[in-house]
Amino acid sequence: MSFSADPPATAAWQHQEARSGFEVACFVVLDEGYRICGCTTAVQDGQSWTVDYTITLDATWTSRSARVTGRSVTGVHSVVLQADGAGRWLVDGEAAPRLDGCLDVDLESSAMTNALPVHRMSLPVDARAAAPAAYVRVPDLSVERLEQEYVRMTDEDSYQRYDYTAPSFAFNSQLVYDTSGLVLAYPGIAVRAA
Repeated sequence: MSFSADPPATAAWQHQEARSGFEVACFVVLDEGYRICGCTTAVQDGQSWTVDYTITLDATWTSRSARVTGRSVTGVHSVVLQADGAGRWLVDGEAAPRLDGCLDVDLESSAMTNALPVHRMSLPVDARAAAPAAYVRVPDLSVERLEQEYVRMTDEDSYQRYDYTAPSFAFNSQLVYDTSGLVLAYPGIAVRAA
């Protein structure tokens, strides 16, 4: 089941618990998909950082590219990811077979990127699916494979709910999405501010 509304022109999240900070994203509809430009500024474990990103998606919400720049006390880092839409990736122009089968980019700095797999998968209620992602860490912007799983829960008040699991972090949370498929509540990480 897909979401009933298009993404808004802009959205924002207040980060909490895991870090203090704020994220703003802008959504542009393209002829062949979407472009999402955003920025997160945060303090985490006593370290401040900022991450700027531009992510391009095809019409199915499959990640096709990401340009990410981060700034912190460790300096300025950047990474460019390109995907063929079938699960093969280049990281800074080099083949990255460790990411084979990943269809989504997931930024550690971003609550927004959890919208990408749920849009792409359009799961019916009670369905589950693995959604491994090309995961970009902060503050160094290293890229690794992140195994994750989404289970579509029963909808409430027109909101979609997903049980989200990332085993490598021993992390589990129930995410709540609005009618446009953007995260409203990501317990322990962020809440939608606008």
